[in-house]
Order: sequence, then C-alpha cells, then structure tokens
Amino acid sequence: MAHRFGVSRQVIVTDVAILRAEGAQIMATPQGYTAISRAPALVERKLIAVKHTRAQTEDELMLMVQNGAYVLDVIVEHPIYGQITGNLFLRSEEDVKRFIEALNETGASLLSSLTGGVHLHTLAVPNELTYENVRLALASRGYLLEEHKSI
Repeated sequence: MAHRFGVSRQVIVTDVAILRAEGAQIMATPQGYTAISRAPALVERKLIAVKHTRAQTEDELMLMVQNGAYVLDVIVEHPIYGQITGNLFLRSEEDVKRFIEALNETGASLLSSLTGGVHLHTLAVPNELTYENVRLALASRGYLLEEHKSI
C-alpha cells in the first residue's frame, strides 16, 4: 500500500492504527493487513498441540494446509507473560512458503522457541474428517502432542 500511494510504510502503519482505534476490524498478519470480516466462515475451530524443531516448521504447516485446515494462529504459554498468540492466517501452500521465506529473511525466532518447540495452533476446518486427517498427518511425523476440543 505504501508503494501504491507513494508514502512510507510508517504512514500506513499509523493510519491503520488510527482506523483500528476507531473500531475498524483490521488485523495484522504475516501477509499484511486484512479485514477480519474476510476470514473464511468455516464450520469448526479446533486447537491442536504440537512440538517440532525450527527446521520442521514448513513441513508442519504444509501438512495442515494440504489436509484442508486454515491455520489461524500459533499460541505458546510463557512462564512470565502467560499466553502469547501470533496471527498466521495460512490457508495455502503459497501462504506457507511466503511465511517461511519471511522467517528466513528476517532471522526472526519462532514463538515456539520460547517453549522448547511446544505450541498450539487454532485451526479452522470445514468438518471433523478434515481435522482428523490433519491430526493423522501430524502424528505420522511425530509432531502431534494431544487432541484438544473445539473452541
């Protein structure tokens, strides 16, 4: 947007902050800003607990999107700060590739690095069969920790 409108990135960040303060439902994601109302209205949201190394991140995320899940976020439980959530909004292989590229380019740490690789993901899935397929795929690689109920 900054390039399109001929302004700095900071101008866009400031303007979005003002819009959010005025009640606009805008969320920052790894892919940029998105209107919350644009999130897909899938039937169920599920929490899934996983553990893996940084090198296995792309494989874990690909397994979820390839099996039909929309990966909404990542959640860790920090001993000082409590629950920390990072928005992901990954629904395709291309989204995952862009996320991994950004991770590698920035050298940023994963939230799961704070918890020895243990973390949760909130998934949006169209049905229980999709969720079960995601669970089986993650379990087959040794990433799955346990099943969580719908939220």
